[in-house]
Amino acid sequence: MADFLFVHSHFPGPFGFLAEALMGRGHRCAAIAAEGAPGLPGLPILHWRPGRKVTPGLYPLAHPTETAFINATAALRCALDLRKHGFDPAVIVGHPGRGETLLLNQVFPRARRLAYAPYYRAEGDALGFDPEWTRPPNLEDRLRDRAGNAALAMVYAEAERLVCPTEFQRGLLPSGLRAQASVIHEGIDTDEVRYDPEAALRLPSGRVLTKARPVITFIARQLEPLRGFPTFMRALPRLLEEVPQAEILIVGADGRRDAAPKGSQPQTWKQRLLSELDGRLDLGRLHFLNRLTHAEMLAALSVATAHVAYTYPFSLSRVFLKAMACECLVIASDTAPVREVVRDGVNGIIRDFFDADALAEALITACRAPERSRPLREAARRTVIDRYDRRRHCLPTWLALLTYLADAPARA
Repeated sequence: MADFLFVHSHFPGPFGFLAEALMGRGHRCAAIAAEGAPGLPGLPILHWRPGRKVTPGLYPLAHPTETAFINATAALRCALDLRKHGFDPAVIVGHPGRGETLLLNQVFPRARRLAYAPYYRAEGDALGFDPEWTRPPNLEDRLRDRAGNAALAMVYAEAERLVCPTEFQRGLLPSGLRAQASVIHEGIDTDEVRYDPEAALRLPSGRVLTKARPVITFIARQLEPLRGFPTFMRALPRLLEEVPQAEILIVGADGRRDAAPKGSQPQTWKQRLLSELDGRLDLGRLHFLNRLTHAEMLAALSVATAHVAYTYPFSLSRVFLKAMACECLVIASDTAPVREVVRDGVNGIIRDFFDADALAEALITACRAPERSRPLREAARRTVIDRYDRRRHCLPTWLALLTYLADAPARA
């Protein structure tokens, strides 16, 4: 049996199912996370908090690296405490996005390291993708992105293996790092996440959404341009007019505010879009919720006539794959992460990210002829089962890699 250390600012994050599987096999696991991370029952977790903020007046391009080392020092103290209590990991599995893993080799020098591998580029990813809300990256933007990757590059250079959840994210890595990067998604539990023909969702207002009426779902962590919220909202006036029975469920936090003109108050994206579309929306059929429980989300996806899954070239939403597993008709954006999963007219529908009219047309067609989408919906679930099923595919692949690293000779 081996010890495994998981490092993630919001643990369990994408690592919870791995820790549970390893503990179920008799391995000992522990976690290091930022203050406030929930953890897992039965798994020791130590929380770090940064000791200070970045140095005022320091050269701006140095701020990301200084922040990373501030966080790394705080995480190192947690690691020292673990070592004092006899914990000696064979493998450290870490997400280095905030710098937490940078110094752990000084506490556990013999541990093999696996890094979950985000990387940021001024070209080819989300930066500058949307000309309405973000300007094209200039030299300052490119320098800032490059400086932000400095700590990541240090972690990746010292890791035995890297893991990316999608080919798109692997492709953002520098060419010299791609050879050591595996593409392994965390997967979807398709035994739990599946279509429920008896599902119904009761809203806080008391209204109950069922398949008796067309239901369109949009679910994101934040209501923001990154996930296509403006395009979705701009498609609604025509949809609501042409499909008077349709109900719209919009789930996501509304906390971020956009850049406002000088002298005016910043607005949330929701406020801005509702203001833009004032008088064109039947607000009685728009249902905004900050969040859903997992059971409520599965009910919403089961009653949905169509689920809208738009995204910049960025990470692939887990809700997107869960919608496919629930046999939703997924209408998704023509962007790189989506194209890895969806084939237009085969297991979903793909439309241009910026074309609200095209989205409205697809939604109207879905509402008027829901049975025509049955082959696409069934193919969507098969796609998830064949490529992203956690128990049958993703978990065994992850465990094989972790076992290989644990059994490899310890670092000298």
